[in-house]
Amino acid sequence: MPDELYEIKIEQVFEGPMDLLLYLIKKNEVNIYDIPIALITDQYLEYLDTMKFLNIDLAGDFILMASTLAKIKSKMLIPVHDDEGEMEDPREEITKPLLEYLRMKSAAEQLAERHLLGEHTFNRRLDKKELIAAADQVVIQVGLFELIDAFQKILKNIAPEQRVDLTPDAISVKDKIAQVIERLEIQGSLTFTELFSGSRNKQEIIVTFLAILEMVRLNLIRIIQHVQSGILRIFYI
Repeated sequence: MPDELYEIKIEQVFEGPMDLLLYLIKKNEVNIYDIPIALITDQYLEYLDTMKFLNIDLAGDFILMASTLAKIKSKMLIPVHDDEGEMEDPREEITKPLLEYLRMKSAAEQLAERHLLGEHTFNRRLDKKELIAAADQVVIQVGLFELIDAFQKILKNIAPEQRVDLTPDAISVKDKIAQVIERLEIQGSLTFTELFSGSRNKQEIIVTFLAILEMVRLNLIRIIQHVQSGILRIFYI
């Protein structure tokens, strides 16, 4: 792992495990009352593995949620016999808290007159040039979950021979931030994929992603996603 001492604090980037669950439910376009628990559990654990791999500090709530999902998944595998009558759906253990969480977030949105992701959404006001450039596009704000999705796709496209090579002169997150800023100052904006063009190995790709997270935390960049194309674009603030 590059930059062994570099750690992303979860509360600095996004909210909690409920937000991850809601994101997965929305991403898979499933009914919150009929959650495919095996699918959601496997994807939830995959996200946790990715965050651990990136040295993102996970609060205990994330681990507790993983345990709860695994328990529900196990209960769903137990066969129900006809003589046992109608049993409570094990998924209600998570469905009820999710619905309550949604109600709380909706109320908070109305009170604070802000988006559901609030201060954890990577946003700022577009200037006139950006508004003109985006006039014919429908865009949404991007959170860490969308970034992890894009990062996973980048990793999957790495050739097997592009292994992590931990060399003494490996580039640091700080140096990568300086490189990204230089490219953004010249070009104005870059797509998420363009930021990784020219990366020589998995280690450099990881450092680039950590640099993006740090720049978001420092409010140096803004990331939007085009709804139709799904392309992520990064602007330098």
